Amino acid sequence: MKSTLLLTPLRCFSLFWAVLFSALPCAAQNPSDAFWGNWAMVMPDGSAGWLTLSTVDGQAQGELWTVGAAKKLMGITGEADRMVFQRRCRVGKPDYQGGPRTGQRIACRHVANVHGDTIKIVMSWPRSNGEQQLNGEQQLNGEREQVTFQGKRLPPVPARPDLRKVQFGDPIELFNGRNLDGWRLTNQSQVNGWKAIDGVLTNTTPKLDFQPYSRYGNLRTEREFTDFNLKIEFNVPPGGNSGIYLRGMYEAQVVDRDSRMQGIQGVGAIFGRIPPSEKAGKPGGQWQRYDITLVNRHVTVILNGKRVVDNQPLVGCTNGALFADETIPGPLYLQGDHTAVQYRNIVLRPVVNQ
Repeated sequence: MKSTLLLTPLRCFSLFWAVLFSALPCAAQNPSDAFWGNWAMVMPDGSAGWLTLSTVDGQAQGELWTVGAAKKLMGITGEADRMVFQRRCRVGKPDYQGGPRTGQRIACRHVANVHGDTIKIVMSWPRSNGEQQLNGEQQLNGEREQVTFQGKRLPPVPARPDLRKVQFGDPIELFNGRNLDGWRLTNQSQVNGWKAIDGVLTNTTPKLDFQPYSRYGNLRTEREFTDFNLKIEFNVPPGGNSGIYLRGMYEAQVVDRDSRMQGIQGVGAIFGRIPPSEKAGKPGGQWQRYDITLVNRHVTVILNGKRVVDNQPLVGCTNGALFADETIPGPLYLQGDHTAVQYRNIVLRPVVNQ
């Protein structure tokens, strides 16, 4: 009888701590394995986003690619059925229809849930009339705005293809040299600086910087393709910047040899993904030639006759992509929202057997 009386307080004490710990936030826990992997996102404004989530040494980490440099996710926490993280975003109204959000970047809270191969994210931020600036930081003082967006899980990159066994179809001349038949702007609300001049597809714009957005538009083919070989010539002025998006997803960088953008962002690179093995570009103002083969999410790049990327895997779309779903066909699109550029002799041969 005495032993029962002595154990009861101990049991109550243990029960007290068990209840206390069960009530604590579970932010220190990692989300379930269902979150890990690569995701093709459709962002709140309809643009493409590539989201990757993983664990390194037991710590959750992630990145989101949209435009500019890849953005690391901050403060990733979660539990079995949801993930919470922060990302700095612009949330002001666009300057033009279909344009980017404006204003300073602020910390936005994201809550993600996964159902099978679909991820759904609710992004929220302080309502403009309900926030205060305290010690340089935005503090919530009332309601929040929120938007919901989602994406699909991407399958793993396939095995490296044997290009010796790949068969290509008849060549398709994508630019007729006379007009823009077969092409259109990716965003009809932007200014069209593209013209056919003396057999050359020419983009003119007063924009001289590398900022990712502009009122001048990008040009895409009406037709869409899956795997192919592309031959295309380009002429970018000194200090200029453009890009060739394969299937609307992967940017082959177009800058001059002496551009400040080198390595993984320079000419011969798949922007932000794969650096060229050597510096094979020419000075600005000279015609250069790409010979690019895209098969099974692997890319080979020959620049001015030199193989600078050799059948390397593409782990996701690059920034500025039209969409991030690597399982669907897409157009060839040429970047015109940076600086002036010229293209000619644009010939594509689709893969017919591999």
